[in-house]
Amino acid sequence: MEHEGGAVGASRRRRLPKGPPSRSAAWFARWSGRPGRSSDCGMTTSEYAVGTIAACAFAAVLYKVVNSGPVMSAMQSMIESALDAKF
Repeated sequence: MEHEGGAVGASRRRRLPKGPPSRSAAWFARWSGRPGRSSDCGMTTSEYAVGTIAACAFAAVLYKVVNSGPVMSAMQSMIESALDAKF
């Protein structure tokens, strides 16, 4: 059985609106790697250097905190209580 538009259940092509692209279309074009994409993407070498220094500083502070006396004794008691748990 056929209708005016074609076979029953046949999908029709969606017509795209004409005019300026919507915000979502502009966002997709910007981030999908299409031509016209901004060349300012990713981090530069200086940003990598600052990020690496910040990560190392955070790791050093964390190392000092974990190796401090109160934290070491708390971790040791927690591990001992876990090993002595009755099942």
